[in-house]
Amino acid sequence: MKAVLMKAGLAALALAATCLAVPAAPAAASDNGLSIRPAMGWSSWSFVRRWPDETKMKAQADALVSSGLADKGYVYVNLDDFYQKCDSNGFMVDDYGRWAVDTAKFPSGIKALADYVHAKGLKFGFYVTPGIAKNAVTANKPIEGTSYHAQDIADTSQTHKNYNCKNMYRLKYSHPGAQAFINSWADQMASWGVDYLKIDGVDASTVADVEAWDKALRQTGRPINFALSNNLPIAQATTWKRLANSWRTQGDVECYCGSGPNGSGYPLTDWAHVVSRFNSAASWQQYAGPGGWNDYDSLQIGNGDQVGLTADQRRSHMTHWAMAASPLLLGTDLTALTSVDLAMLKNDRLIAVNQDGVAAQRVVNSGVNQVWRKREANGDYIVALYNTGTSGNSTVSVTWAQAGFTGPAAVTNLWSGASEGTVASSYSATLRPGETRLIRARPAAAATRYEAENATISQGAAESNHSGFSGTGFVNADNVTGSYVEFTVNAAEAGSRTVTIRYANGTSVNRPMSVAVNGAAVQTRDFPGTGDWDTWADATLTVSLNAGANTVRLTGTTANGGPNVDYLDLS
Repeated sequence: MKAVLMKAGLAALALAATCLAVPAAPAAASDNGLSIRPAMGWSSWSFVRRWPDETKMKAQADALVSSGLADKGYVYVNLDDFYQKCDSNGFMVDDYGRWAVDTAKFPSGIKALADYVHAKGLKFGFYVTPGIAKNAVTANKPIEGTSYHAQDIADTSQTHKNYNCKNMYRLKYSHPGAQAFINSWADQMASWGVDYLKIDGVDASTVADVEAWDKALRQTGRPINFALSNNLPIAQATTWKRLANSWRTQGDVECYCGSGPNGSGYPLTDWAHVVSRFNSAASWQQYAGPGGWNDYDSLQIGNGDQVGLTADQRRSHMTHWAMAASPLLLGTDLTALTSVDLAMLKNDRLIAVNQDGVAAQRVVNSGVNQVWRKREANGDYIVALYNTGTSGNSTVSVTWAQAGFTGPAAVTNLWSGASEGTVASSYSATLRPGETRLIRARPAAAATRYEAENATISQGAAESNHSGFSGTGFVNADNVTGSYVEFTVNAAEAGSRTVTIRYANGTSVNRPMSVAVNGAAVQTRDFPGTGDWDTWADATLTVSLNAGANTVRLTGTTANGGPNVDYLDLS
């Protein structure tokens, strides 16, 4: 689906309600400062499809506000494909070779539409694909602000993927005019008030285009969230993470099985298209984090059963997108919201799970039974149980050890908000086909966790290139004596505390570290090999802390430096 991905800006209320902190962005993410939380809003593709116009876009923006969804953080109004004008040679273009907007559909222009959206306190998203239009090259249009022309920068022997008018030539980025052309296009969008840009048709052959657009958006001086689509190869995941704020991991969630032209109309999707995202989310989980998100496509909730999903399946749909920290970009008709679906979309507890900045891991995958878990910054564990089948009830179970902790926990049902009391060591639910159970488990004797990637690092870096870590990454210290990671921890009162350090050492050589509390050496601790860098172990010690803030510094004492450090737990 041609969903536009954009960051949500108004979900602070839901986050405050659960006292969650948003982790800092890992070093590997795009550093444009955008999309610290997953995007929330609406995109035109699923429902409006190939027939967007000014009136329809304004109506959806109006409904986003009047329904109360904007107050919950759904703030983006995203215009997808088919706003352009085409002839037999492809896209018609303006004086500088950029796509011409169809004035029959948008008589007031894109800037006026963006202004209308902004006046409602919302943000505006736009759409493009790589390359330069054939009509621009045939007419040899000038590149704005330069002495170059379209024929200087086009590679007419190759075309790009395009879903509408086709006929998009590739660009020769060895020529400076190619970047200047992309810059001029980005400048035009910025002048119109675009807050988010989706570039579609991205694949392994278009990395140069993604890099050019990243540079172009940055040089505008306007914050423009950058999203990539669709079905991107996971082999280049670190590249997408470095350059963009989101990336579509699969093809379209729409089934294209409606009764209208090109499969438009209801149903918008089906259960098979939703369930296919479970395996994708498991594979891509490690790449999600503040600044860059795995996008599992539009959320098809709002218009009841006619979208192609039962109420149980729609709740599972939203649960999975929330657990995976995927953008919540609605694809339905906001002018025809049902009360049942509106209640789903406005559930503060579900929104908070999505906006916590943590992508869940799958811990059970057995037949139709799946269980996913994640640990939030306040020490709570969020656990989702699913029956992904289409017939028959199924009992889904998970132990607290699988979820990531031991001992009893207070359980809250996040869909209903009801307390389920204290549960000793495991949790089970008998679920209807397509049903989910989403719970918050608060361990009775929870430790406070301090993620290493959020600590002070000297001679090292936060990374995420090994599996099994908590949070958004871990610290890889440089192989030098004196490299360190320093945590600032808090104690309610002075006294002894148990500290647990989670680490990995993929070598066969011990990597000792000195432990200092508030600047005073406590001990030197051995960190022996764990077999490989994906295998983590715990080292536990007792320290004496002052009331209030304290520093705990772990310093490598040999030329090998310390091990990789995942987190510090303070009991």
